[in-house]
Amino acid sequence: MFSWLSGNNSKKKDQEVLETVSDGLKKIYKQKLYPLEDYYKFHDFHSPALDDPDFNAKPMILLVGQYSTGKTTFIRYLLEQDFPGIRIGPEPTTDRFMAVMHGEEEGAIPGNALVVDANKQFRALTKFGNAFLNRFQCSTLNNEVLKSVTIVDTPGILSGEKQRIDRGYDFTGVLEWFAERVDRIILLFDAHKLDISDEFKRCIEALSGNEDKIRIVLNKSDMIDHQQLMRVYGALMWSLGKVFKTPEVSRVYIGTFWDQPLHFDINRRLFIDEQHDLFADLQSLPRNAALRKLNDLIKRARLAKVHAYIISELRKQMPSMIGKEKKKKDLIAKLDKIYEQIQREHGISSGDFPDINKMRENLQNVDFTKFNPLKPKLLEVVDQMLATDIARLMAQIPKEEAMTIAPAGEEFTNGLRSDTVRGGAFDSQVEAQTPFGFRKGEGFDKGSDESEWVVTRERYKYDEQFEQLNPVDGKVSGRIAKEHMLKSKLPNSVLGKIWKLADVDKDGQLDADEFSLANYLINLKLEGHELPAELPKHLIPPSKKEGVDGGMYPTLD
Repeated sequence: MFSWLSGNNSKKKDQEVLETVSDGLKKIYKQKLYPLEDYYKFHDFHSPALDDPDFNAKPMILLVGQYSTGKTTFIRYLLEQDFPGIRIGPEPTTDRFMAVMHGEEEGAIPGNALVVDANKQFRALTKFGNAFLNRFQCSTLNNEVLKSVTIVDTPGILSGEKQRIDRGYDFTGVLEWFAERVDRIILLFDAHKLDISDEFKRCIEALSGNEDKIRIVLNKSDMIDHQQLMRVYGALMWSLGKVFKTPEVSRVYIGTFWDQPLHFDINRRLFIDEQHDLFADLQSLPRNAALRKLNDLIKRARLAKVHAYIISELRKQMPSMIGKEKKKKDLIAKLDKIYEQIQREHGISSGDFPDINKMRENLQNVDFTKFNPLKPKLLEVVDQMLATDIARLMAQIPKEEAMTIAPAGEEFTNGLRSDTVRGGAFDSQVEAQTPFGFRKGEGFDKGSDESEWVVTRERYKYDEQFEQLNPVDGKVSGRIAKEHMLKSKLPNSVLGKIWKLADVDKDGQLDADEFSLANYLINLKLEGHELPAELPKHLIPPSKKEGVDGGMYPTLD
């Protein structure tokens, strides 16, 4: 009798499954998490409420560092062009927070106008006042890189207490706001300036809780030679170990991110490899943006739950008539005991609790009697959200990625997925048309642009070894070849892969050409290069090419 009703429900379920992850996050935040935050004044203590642009925004990269560490130059290096408001120099030049975003027209939007734009994710920054907004700007630029990411430049961090006070706004508070919302935080250090000032230390502490987003770059590394670089790297790791209170060693990328000649060319290969690793990490941001937003919402929900328990417990212990102010001071003083009590009663991890000193500071100017008591229904809704809705959106992410990768049936363009950062310096990483592309002409790619078989250069040595093995009918057996190849001391798994690549005709034996190829691949591996998954055309022995092309042997390219 009610079949039409069930049919309507199934249609509704299908719509929920087909919604994007961003839309799903918006919906569950507004319907299930926001009521809890609002009821317990979460936004006054921790983070402003999230708006739609927070869920729809492109991935953001935040650059933090002391003055003259190359933050602005790093942005210019990525974009390969200047942007409105750019100033570069050895003195503290960037005196404002600058969001570099994509726009059809080149221009600059001042902070006061930016925070009233409903389409941008900066509306909550109004709480930091005019002193900050006068030091906030958006630079728009029609650049390919900015179609995928937004980059935020920050004022150079100086030393001394005076500089912190003279800013006129809560600098570390602004950093903390951005840290919660960005996808990647890059801390830049100058190879000649490793000291971590008091303000820089406070800024790094403000980033706590977002350690998974932090990447560290030792910039201007070409200014010192390899011996000094080793010492500087060790000193940086020692300094970071005193600031980051984690047992893990932070990943440090070593490089020089500008377009000028290298002062010391000896570390060129190291800089290229490190830049490739860093760029690969940044290029993955659009692909992982939905997962990052999901992860941040989970962290926010866990913090909101703990906050609700703290607020309701403080309200519960307040007297109804007299002695309120004295009791308030007593509760703030023994807040650590209240943390322990809540942790015990509700089985909550200590890592989910907010910083106790910051919480004490925020509690000083609020009236505890206006706090709301515990409302289990609100907490149950959030628990259900974490258990059910988040899991459903997690399952939706791979499907959404699959649709993003190949909207028109083409998964890759110039070696890049369609959901990756393109343009600017990122394109140089896959510049296959020139000899200067990443690993071009190195390792197993060596000799790819030459007509002569590259193995021929060392052929005389391999032929001598081949004759010493007493080949039968021009070939050595697998047993004899194995004994020779084991002398390299490479693991059997690696030698097995080399055998598969070298035995082109798959007859279980090696002729002179295949033996030379096997030795060439062994030497490549011993020199630290990676082996190809399949044998490239330029490494196929000339005597085998006709067979490969004609179909006599399996095609390996």
